Amino acid sequence: PKLGCINVHGSLLPRWRGAAPIQRALMAGDDKTGITIMRIIHKLDAGDMLHKEECAITAKNTSGDLYDKLAALGAVGLEKVLAQLESGTVNAERQDESLVTYAEKLTKSEATLDWMQSAGQLARNVRGLNPWPVAQTLYESQALRIWQAEALASDTQADPGTVICTNKTLDVATGDGLLRLHEVQLPGGKRLPIQAFLNAHNVCGVKLG
Repeated sequence: PKLGCINVHGSLLPRWRGAAPIQRALMAGDDKTGITIMRIIHKLDAGDMLHKEECAITAKNTSGDLYDKLAALGAVGLEKVLAQLESGTVNAERQDESLVTYAEKLTKSEATLDWMQSAGQLARNVRGLNPWPVAQTLYESQALRIWQAEALASDTQADPGTVICTNKTLDVATGDGLLRLHEVQLPGGKRLPIQAFLNAHNVCGVKLG
């Protein structure tokens, strides 16, 4: 092509080159991400940067809704860059190789939560794994999918994975703090708010995982 090939990448390069930049940013606890429009070269996501736009990551963002936000930013940025390429006014910036991190492709095996991790990390995993492959844990030999959750500070002495609940809330002990589940799903069932799940299942004191 006369003006070369460009790509819209879902991170602020050179951070999170690779296949899953949005998910990895969420799971790592980044407070911001964005899009980078870059030239395509043979090396993965390593071309000169032509345009960047930042986007804050909130405590409620999932990889699904963050993808939508970045797609909108990318579309606007792409219009700007295409016009600059045509007029010859685009400014290219080399990537700093010392700042490179890689966003490895997600695998289904990452969906299983490790209750020895901190509640904060587990909450980030839940958000990063939504909508695929979706965080899960074992409950009565079934895969319980966890769509929404939040981390709570706690000095509980309960073993990690132990359910601590009332008639309205379901908290799970972790390696540090509690993970409060807000929306779950059993195989063959619908996604349920936790109140509806508790109405049908007596899980208090159960060990998950």
